[in-house]
Amino acid sequence: MSLTSKSMRACMVCSIVQSTRQFMNDGCPNCEDILQLKGSNDAIQECTSQVFEGVITLADPQASWVARWLRLTDYQPGVYAVKVEGSLPEEIIETLRANKYNWMPRDGSELDERQEE
Repeated sequence: MSLTSKSMRACMVCSIVQSTRQFMNDGCPNCEDILQLKGSNDAIQECTSQVFEGVITLADPQASWVARWLRLTDYQPGVYAVKVEGSLPEEIIETLRANKYNWMPRDGSELDERQEE
């Protein structure tokens, strides 16, 4: 499976990179309870993006300094995008906040803000 394939997408909440088929069959291993991607092409289109930059592979997110930097330590091992372009629907953002989900935009804007401080 090639990461440059047009069928690869990144979750806009956790930034995990999977094929469209994986999202369709299994959902997101980190965010499925909120996003409900499994079996929903509409949810996959709204909450994942084909436009992402850089990828990292995390075998042990708890021990990785890169995982700490990107705030991925509580997620499943896998391939993650460094930046994900796109905007989540407002109702998803509201659901994340209502469930006290530790969410940050994955487009790099929050990382840029932390570096400016």
